[in-house]
Amino acid sequence: MGNIEILAEAKNLWMKFNVRGAILTSLSLQVFLIFLAPIRKRCSHRWILVLIWSAYLVADSVANYAFGLISRAQFAGGTSDSEADAYGDLLAFWAPFLLLHLGGPDTITAFALEDNELWRRHLLNLLFQLGAAGYVFYQSFPSSKLIVPTILVFIGGTIKYIERTRALYLASFSQFRGSLLPPADAGPNYPEVARQYHTTKMLRMLPEGQRHWSHVGAEDGNILDDRTAIKEAFFYFTTFKGLLVDLIFGFHEVADSYQFFRGRTAKDAFRVIEAELNFFYDVLYTKAAVIRCPTGYLFRAISIGSVVSAFASFYVLDKHDFHEYDIQITYTLLLGAIGLEFVGFVRLICSDWTIAKIAASEKEPGRSLIKGSIFIKFLLKFKSESSPFALHILNARWSKSIFQYNFLDTQLRKWPKWIEKLLGLIYLREFFDDLKFGRVEQYSEKLGELIFYELKRKASLRRTNEICASRGKWALEHTKSVENCQKLLPFVCDVDYGKSLLLWHIATELCYNTDESTNDHRKTSKVLSDYMLHLMIKQPDMMSAVAGIGQIRFRDTCAEADRFFDETIFDKRSACQNLLSVPTDLNPGFVKGDRSQSALFDACILAKELRKFHDKKWDIMSEVWVELLAYAAIHCQPFMHARQLSKGGELVTLVWLLMAQLGLSEQFQIKHGEVTAFAN
Repeated sequence: MGNIEILAEAKNLWMKFNVRGAILTSLSLQVFLIFLAPIRKRCSHRWILVLIWSAYLVADSVANYAFGLISRAQFAGGTSDSEADAYGDLLAFWAPFLLLHLGGPDTITAFALEDNELWRRHLLNLLFQLGAAGYVFYQSFPSSKLIVPTILVFIGGTIKYIERTRALYLASFSQFRGSLLPPADAGPNYPEVARQYHTTKMLRMLPEGQRHWSHVGAEDGNILDDRTAIKEAFFYFTTFKGLLVDLIFGFHEVADSYQFFRGRTAKDAFRVIEAELNFFYDVLYTKAAVIRCPTGYLFRAISIGSVVSAFASFYVLDKHDFHEYDIQITYTLLLGAIGLEFVGFVRLICSDWTIAKIAASEKEPGRSLIKGSIFIKFLLKFKSESSPFALHILNARWSKSIFQYNFLDTQLRKWPKWIEKLLGLIYLREFFDDLKFGRVEQYSEKLGELIFYELKRKASLRRTNEICASRGKWALEHTKSVENCQKLLPFVCDVDYGKSLLLWHIATELCYNTDESTNDHRKTSKVLSDYMLHLMIKQPDMMSAVAGIGQIRFRDTCAEADRFFDETIFDKRSACQNLLSVPTDLNPGFVKGDRSQSALFDACILAKELRKFHDKKWDIMSEVWVELLAYAAIHCQPFMHARQLSKGGELVTLVWLLMAQLGLSEQFQIKHGEVTAFAN
């Protein structure tokens, strides 16, 4: 019997410490997520994303596990009846805190877009955990000394969990798309129009453009201040949310956005686009859509008030029946809950949403313009990069990282054969290849200017279908360098997009390493070239609609380069010079036929043609690369762009949204007229 009692006591102690450990771990994960989760939209570092992903997955599991432990431990009690009752009361009080934790912080509801589609699972889990928490509470009712604080925390936890479930529901594809569908519109009354036309034989048409009310937040050419940039970003976010779900827009939306962006500088245009994507991120991955409305504010006030009241109620309570250690844990949970609510409240106030809504309401009658302006100035100063209260990584709206992947690097810096085989056996070759060959360039204003002015030049022509379908042809035919580029056209017109991208990438590399030009476009062409190859090889999902067999062609090209560089190791310059020295009078396609998809020596031919333009070749190449980037951006599925928002963002996503704002998108259906009146 003695041994049995010892084992029972040991099991009892283990259960107690296990419950405490699980609850404190759950709280720690919530603290981690509320501070680090927002960083993922501004940081593309793989290890940070893995940490956030791990915490996101483990947080729910730990909370559910703790619920199970509490249900079991509630019957274990302590060594005396009074101790058992006190411990049972604490267990009933701790259970609602797990509802708070399952509700999660405001900064993350979904780690990936696919998580939003699991809202039904979270709804079922909500009902189950509410039942479990209610059962635990029922076991201690009505004798519990902690009934009041338990009920208060239960209210706050229920609200938080409902907020999360509703946020997932609103961000799910079907619901998000359904919420953006316009009201049903039967159009003009056709029978009436037909009868009147039969009588009068005349009708008057009013072009839609004349009916358009233009929204322009600043005079053309003026530099946008931070408040105006955020306000305009919010306006266009509300206008173009449907881009994410393939909705079609009319003439007035594109006319308005084009009118606004055509007079902006590249820096201001990208500032607006960055802020707009930040709003997209918030509605898809956070609780923004739920809490940033009158009902959301009300329930958030109730939630905060419940937790604070629970703390006050527990503080004045006579706690002589409880262990000191349990009292400390309870205070930790209460202070942790209050701290999480306070941080969430500060983020709610100090956000772009608050600035945008206050700025937008300044034109409404009866609003206090002075108070609103002062508050906005305070928020902008607090959020500025020069503020001592925040770091750049906490204020940036995307990572500004442009990933690079280079063909020659993969050939001249290869692993030894035995290491390649070892990595292949343990399925880690791709991972270590990314570490060895992957590079990151930071987004520069010069690159932004090149992209913006090229897109704006195309948008001014109002030939949307032609521009969207062009992948280098238009750039070569309308190059600003006013050069005859007819001999370059076959390298974009007579090949598919994937081969064209690889041809221009290798040609850019050959020219870059054999030319010391100081032309600004030399560097930007190189950055765009390596970035586009990275998208095709390392993010094929984003290029699947345009790249075709790009990866197969890349491997065949690498195989041919292996054979060419087999005997001697060259540096980049020597390798390029050796490639350019190969006679290319014979078309490589005649030699290879369909056996190999290699584009190595076709690229050498292209490079030789480009070198004939001397320094102007960099202007030509930069324009072609912008068009190749734009083609990939506009033909990538919006779903794929939305996925990248939670991984630090991508330049191609910014270009996609900018093109849409300039009207360079197939999602605009322009109607030129509508029957409005009849004339006798």
